[in-house]
Amino acid sequence: MFVGHYGVSFAAKKAEPSIPLWVLFIAVQFLDVLWAPFVLLGIEKVHIVPGITASNPLDLYYVPYTHGLLAAIGWSVLAFLVYRLAVRDAPFRAAVIVGVAVFSHWILDLLVHRPDLPLYDNTAKMGLGLWNWPAVAFVLEAALLFGGMLLYFRLGTARRTAMLVFGAIMLGIQAYIFFGPPPASDNAAAETALVSYAVFAVVIRALERRTPIVVAEPS
Repeated sequence: MFVGHYGVSFAAKKAEPSIPLWVLFIAVQFLDVLWAPFVLLGIEKVHIVPGITASNPLDLYYVPYTHGLLAAIGWSVLAFLVYRLAVRDAPFRAAVIVGVAVFSHWILDLLVHRPDLPLYDNTAKMGLGLWNWPAVAFVLEAALLFGGMLLYFRLGTARRTAMLVFGAIMLGIQAYIFFGPPPASDNAAAETALVSYAVFAVVIRALERRTPIVVAEPS
């Protein structure tokens, strides 16, 4: 899953407005943010195998450190602790939501991946395989993205038109991933993913409208 993860970001922002959207954008993709350099460093392994699923050519045959269930739980706890320590004035609830956002990546990946998500180490692999039904997987991605965005709009602080345009661009990128040519190599896939996550986080930070600070006038 790709853009569908960001629907969780928008929903989490609605649940706890104090968390910056760019933080949530990184949180929901954190396992993949780690996966990309792990692949580039040779710590985790992936092959490009066109046709391995109907919409995604990645054979993620060794990803225990980022996409194993136990690893995902560990990274989620770490994200909770880091946010709790880094943002001292943030409510406890905010740190919990950041941790849950990180773990949501594994849950959503479970829906679309072929059985390549290990429960522990590199064994007992799971995946429901919705990538083999591209239309269903694409509709799910769109529903999650725009469903979360609509929840976020209820805060009343969003630049709706700009956010919707950004969402449409994200969905267009998703369509290219599904129906376009496969990546040239495993390293190219990792590099493209890492750049995409960084660009999306920067763009959403620019688009997010900050709540104005009301200064009380002296009596």
